[in-house]
Amino acid sequence: MDLRKLKTLIDLVSESGVAELEITEGEDRVRIVNRNGAAPVQVHQPVTVAQPMPVPVPAPEVAPAPAPTAPQQTGTPLTSPMVGTFYRAPSPGADPFVKVGDTVKKGQVVCIIEAMKLLNEVEADMDGTVKEVCVENGQPVEFGQSLFIIE
Repeated sequence: MDLRKLKTLIDLVSESGVAELEITEGEDRVRIVNRNGAAPVQVHQPVTVAQPMPVPVPAPEVAPAPAPTAPQQTGTPLTSPMVGTFYRAPSPGADPFVKVGDTVKKGQVVCIIEAMKLLNEVEADMDGTVKEVCVENGQPVEFGQSLFIIE
């Protein structure tokens, strides 16, 4: 900080009756304290403080919990051929194309995916039974995302 600036600040503090003034300019910091007419100046340069290193605390040994076994997925996933919105029925309020437990034939329409305002029918690619519906009605789907599990 420039010495002329410091002198001007000291004069301002002593004339105005302000008890204390602190100014930070870049990395320089100046603090002027006015005590009974005297205005001592403290100039602080940036200081780097070393942070203490964390001390590792040994954790008590605990036997790892057995990983929960995921249920074995049987069947083949029927995946989305495109990005869009998944619909289980041909129109709102209509019965879904298929439900869990229904038997499907290869080529049978199982759902609709709306993409860019076009309704695209998705057909089963194999014969089998619907074991699971993987997507909620009206939800967005990604290319390759599982829609149904067919066994």
